[in-house]
Amino acid sequence: MIDIQLLEDKLDVSRCVEMVSAPETGGINVFIGTVRNHTKGKRVLRLEFEAYEPMAISEMQKIARRAMENYDVQRMVIHHRVGSLAIGEIPVIIAVGAAHREAAFQACKFAIDTLKETVPIWKKEIFEDGEVWVAAHP
Repeated sequence: MIDIQLLEDKLDVSRCVEMVSAPETGGINVFIGTVRNHTKGKRVLRLEFEAYEPMAISEMQKIARRAMENYDVQRMVIHHRVGSLAIGEIPVIIAVGAAHREAAFQACKFAIDTLKETVPIWKKEIFEDGEVWVAAHP
């Protein structure tokens, strides 16, 4: 089971965990990205995310399929927000359900690292004294 979503509404951690829960699941790993109040020594007021939706969805599906193949994962959820997010809000949730914890940990790490490298999602950091567009990855 794979569930990929790019949403304007708030993300629901409990729903994502429920989606990867199953009788055969022995381990669930969840990554929750949150908007922090600073970056590179500057105070952040909010973030704005934009995505090239068709390609972003396609790339996230590829990531989930690769994780399922490489790490023996049964269920995977990748939800990402677009739009304006305040400090403390959640722009991304990755939830993984696997028979064993190590597979869940590895798949979750692989998914967030690869998402940040390959998925066409951009963020604008809004500061007290200006703003800047940056890739949502390093």
